Amino acid sequence: MGVDQAAKALALAKLSAIQPVSIIPGFLSLRLLRNPGASLGMGAGATWVISLLAVFACLAFVLLALATDSMSWTLAFALAFAGAAGNLIDRIVYAQGFLDGEVVDFLDYGWSVGNIADLYLALAAAAVIVMVVVGWPFRRSGAAAARQGEGER
Repeated sequence: MGVDQAAKALALAKLSAIQPVSIIPGFLSLRLLRNPGASLGMGAGATWVISLLAVFACLAFVLLALATDSMSWTLAFALAFAGAAGNLIDRIVYAQGFLDGEVVDFLDYGWSVGNIADLYLALAAAAVIVMVVVGWPFRRSGAAAARQGEGER
């Protein structure tokens, strides 16, 4: 979350919505955008609902991370938490009313503008999809956990 918030602070200080800075021509530029909605601009009129969903998502990610004994699943949930919390911080800090603040976006891909927190969420989603597809266990079986515990003594 620290990297996300530092990048957003730098974007607020140095970038403009009018003059994008090209990083990879035709693919990535830096442009300041304040987003009241969710991904791809959806939900702009329901910012407080999105904020409440983010609160519940953060809580769910913490509970899921505590429920697994897999480091891979824990890292995926930690990334998801960092992404959701990073954008929730913006909604709280830049709010005029109840959880109605705008998220600071600055990574312009041409078809979407996002931020580091969005990258965390995308990486977490990709990791979860891969782990589900390959059947990565959320918890080790009782026998496997017992063997691991014996080896640690």
